[in-house]
Amino acid sequence: MTTKDASSHLPVYPIMFAIGGCHLLNDTLQSVIPAMFPVLEQERGLSFTQLGFIFFSLNMVASVLQPVVGYFSDRKPMPYALPIGMTFSMLGMAGLAFAPSYSLILLSVIVLGLGSAVFHPEGSRVSFLAAGNKRGLSQSIYQVGGNSGQALAPLISAFVLVPLGQIGAAVFILVAALGIYILSRISRWYKEQLEQEKSAKRKKVVLSTIGKLTSKQVGMALTLLFIIIFARSFYVTTITSFYVFHLIEQDNLKIESGQLYIFLFMALGAAGTFFGGPLADRIGRKKVIVLSLLVPLPLCLLLPYAPLWAVTLLLIAIGFFIMLSFSVTVIYAQELVPSKIGTMAGLTVGLSFGMGALGAVGIGVLMDTIGVHQTMILASFLPFIGLVGLGLPKDQKVGVEAPGALK
Repeated sequence: MTTKDASSHLPVYPIMFAIGGCHLLNDTLQSVIPAMFPVLEQERGLSFTQLGFIFFSLNMVASVLQPVVGYFSDRKPMPYALPIGMTFSMLGMAGLAFAPSYSLILLSVIVLGLGSAVFHPEGSRVSFLAAGNKRGLSQSIYQVGGNSGQALAPLISAFVLVPLGQIGAAVFILVAALGIYILSRISRWYKEQLEQEKSAKRKKVVLSTIGKLTSKQVGMALTLLFIIIFARSFYVTTITSFYVFHLIEQDNLKIESGQLYIFLFMALGAAGTFFGGPLADRIGRKKVIVLSLLVPLPLCLLLPYAPLWAVTLLLIAIGFFIMLSFSVTVIYAQELVPSKIGTMAGLTVGLSFGMGALGAVGIGVLMDTIGVHQTMILASFLPFIGLVGLGLPKDQKVGVEAPGALK
């Protein structure tokens, strides 16, 4: 690129949308796992705790390895890691479709998690490189692709896995193949950008809206940010993976009907993710994060007691607002540590997977121990933990040069 900093050049919209589309494909593959929970419970007789450990295995691998991949990506970007990661996901999906036992199901989802861990940090770097002066918009396009893929989980369950059973996961091998093809083309563009930068001997200085902070202040801000991510991820996992059992038990819904409510929650979450980034570009990162924290609190408390007609309205509102800050937390972390774009993306998104994994195990154990309804009541208090975000440093309308560079 020919500019002095990452905010002064024009956005590369084809790449922004292509990497967002690949994020959709990648997370569609991941969404097959929770979508398969009702099928595995019936076909394999798995307990809620076992289902929780399946989700834990998938997301802990992705969580632990994402920041590691991001760290090495910051030191030496790896353009062709993108299609390689998707190849691992394809292998995991093939294994999942034909796994005859619980242990092989776990192994398959671990391989799938490895593919996701490789994809996300490099995908976020591509989104950043293509962003130009539309960093919030670019990150929203990228993240909404992933959230849209996750939102397909209930539809996958209702219309593919319930009719076809476990073997229906084989359909998504084709999704992975499409992703490998598109990512191979994106990787060529990515490699060209790195070669241009190297030949021009330039560094792209990342501008931060947060301003200069001491290392102690940065550490405290990151800690608060990670607590927010913990609360949000724990709660979202509860709704997307287990709330369907609440609907089945309390409202006598069939699996297919219950999954449509979960789709509604996730679809509005994807919409919130999309609007959050551009909104943060206009009014500031912290304001969007605080808005995302405060609005859902009373609604979450009402959800376990709501009649079915009100559940629709509550899921729409909660899904939209609780995910409004998803892409914004990634940008905020990157601007806190502007020299470590890949590492911060790996930590924030990876932490989302990790907290969701821990949450899945905890929720599964609680549901087996105290019942579905009581577990949903306890989970409704999780978003209150995120109120620590009120202590985040304020960001500025006009960015100042941060002491760091995207290498």
